[in-house]
Amino acid sequence: MPYSPLEHFPSALHVTASAIRLACFDVDGTLTDGRLFYDHAGNESKAYYVQDGLGLKLLQQHGIHPVLITARNSLSAQKRGADLGIDTQIAVGDKLASVRALCQQHGIGLEQVAFMGDDLPDLAPLCAVGLAVAPADAHPWITERVHWQTRAAGGRGAARELCDVLLAAQGKLDAVLARYAR
Repeated sequence: MPYSPLEHFPSALHVTASAIRLACFDVDGTLTDGRLFYDHAGNESKAYYVQDGLGLKLLQQHGIHPVLITARNSLSAQKRGADLGIDTQIAVGDKLASVRALCQQHGIGLEQVAFMGDDLPDLAPLCAVGLAVAPADAHPWITERVHWQTRAAGGRGAARELCDVLLAAQGKLDAVLARYAR
């Protein structure tokens, strides 16, 4: 049976997913596995999952604006966003205010926003947006408050899972596959 991103996504949320125009992603624990590595000089490093990055680019190419939003002053996140060519906000003290400003900038409502996060700094935007999503390994206080939880863990394909769902719900899978099947 062919892969269907919507197979494990609740049918009650298909209409919501089809209306998403802005997809916001926490970084640590969502785009990474949440571990922080420091070298002897105190420099931080993280690992990002390449399939998540492609998913973010696919959203961008098909009319959904992806944004990375992190509370940490993370040069790593800034670099990852720059490499992907997507909007990245670091050292954000109030993620919900950031999401609201993005909505105003793009002329959309919170109901047209998906937000993926894994822990308490993500709770306010998760409670406000149209589609709240958590990775499989998110903290229980988060998982009990979101609309949907991915099967993949943070930094191991959770973001790509959401990207694929949004593209499928908006009828864009054929266009995505056609570009790569030439």
